[in-house]
Amino acid sequence: MSISNNLTLDILSKAEAGGYGIVAQTCYDAGMAKGLVRAAERNKSPAILQLFPITLQAGGGALLQYCVKLAHDASVPISVHLDHATDAAHLELSIGLAEKEGIKFDSIMVDASHADNEAENIAIAVPYIKRCVAQGIATEVELGRLEGGEAGLREITGGMLTDPANAETFMKETGAHILAPSYGNLHGSYKFIGGPKYKLDILTDLQQRFKGRTPYLCAHGTDELPDELFKDLVKSGVSKFNINSWARDPYVETLSKALASKPFPDAEEEAVEAFAKVCDRFMNLLGSVGKA
Repeated sequence: MSISNNLTLDILSKAEAGGYGIVAQTCYDAGMAKGLVRAAERNKSPAILQLFPITLQAGGGALLQYCVKLAHDASVPISVHLDHATDAAHLELSIGLAEKEGIKFDSIMVDASHADNEAENIAIAVPYIKRCVAQGIATEVELGRLEGGEAGLREITGGMLTDPANAETFMKETGAHILAPSYGNLHGSYKFIGGPKYKLDILTDLQQRFKGRTPYLCAHGTDELPDELFKDLVKSGVSKFNINSWARDPYVETLSKALASKPFPDAEEEAVEAFAKVCDRFMNLLGSVGKA
């Protein structure tokens, strides 16, 4: 199956050419997924609906099928992506749903950044990437290593910055399409290190090397960042922005408070709208409004 008409890659290609960023919003349940789609449609913005492996493991093919239909039936381009498929069980589940049941992500992050070195990273990732491509699924990889951890994922220590000089060979040998570089970003809070200390020259170097072709650049670790830094990341060539707790926390807080006095459907609607409003803000900030 061809990767040439892959929806994630089409969205990111247009974003890179247009100089704007795409919200890749992590969704943990159906309400969050509805919130992202609502925001994308009313802003006429492309978007990426993103799941974690722990969420896929809990919801299985039924959850993925729901998200794919919701996203692909929207009036604007929205793809569905699996973030940080690190363990073999996560990769077998996600790729197996495509191979055995025809329920497919548009793209999957085959994350072998925990490997001891780049050669091992490539060796782990390549067999899975080949299976993804055979199903028309685009892939994301991480060169270097980000510290920290997210929901249900292993805690990573010993961060390593990406060396742009190695990126051409790394991407060619993996056969992947999206690159998550390490440039001082981390998963979790920056307050313990005195705020983000980004080396944007790594990104601008990668941008110059790959402008107009794959890989497209993805920013991980966007919690707590000031608006101006998001804008700097767009200028530095980042097309895909992974957003998580910015929208997740208002959703959970709103749902919890509303349930104290309202029936569930009304409380959920308030939470969905709270989630959507955060997505609205980031679509405006990243410049994707009106680009669908």
